[in-house]
Amino acid sequence: MTASTLADALHVPQDVQDLLFREARTANSFSDEPVSDEQLQAIYDLVKWAPTSMNTQPLRALVVRTPEGKQRLLPHMAEGNRAKTESAPVTVVLAADVDFHENLPKTFPHKPDAKDLFAGDEGSREGFARLNSLLQVGYFIVGVRAAGLAAGPMTGFDAAGVDKEFFSGTNWKSLVVVNVGKPGDNPWFDRLPRLDYDEVVETV
Repeated sequence: MTASTLADALHVPQDVQDLLFREARTANSFSDEPVSDEQLQAIYDLVKWAPTSMNTQPLRALVVRTPEGKQRLLPHMAEGNRAKTESAPVTVVLAADVDFHENLPKTFPHKPDAKDLFAGDEGSREGFARLNSLLQVGYFIVGVRAAGLAAGPMTGFDAAGVDKEFFSGTNWKSLVVVNVGKPGDNPWFDRLPRLDYDEVVETV
């Protein structure tokens, strides 16, 4: 089947498919056009519907937009990620809240003992929180694209350092740092190949 035929098999129009996936790229430079709080709120209001096990919703976000905040963050970024992080109008640190279970009376109300199932085992909670937060991270990146913005997700940073700098006194564990904004000069690396369906999918 051709790419066009496959696109026609999907429910949303091809231009939406392109915006969210085919033409979306990881930005490595950003313009100085600001990203508003309203845009960030709209992104969250869309991606909060991502599925998580037992509706735990453990993802947490720290929005870094002030020069002071950037100067606190930059020393913890890998050297190759510092310049683009400094230039991005907004950088979002996405983290997993290991104490997600405290919200289960609200998010999973039909099972009154849900919170108690997690209360005594922080190690299991951390693994559970990381897995489900990473599901939400993927939705967050697509949500940024849906806002007409570019996302630059990065895992090249000192997570322990970021946690100590920003999350002391909480049980948040940083996972991914995402620069957000309009692309700047020469923002894209060359598009790299993707694996084909037959290389990835098996049917039984």
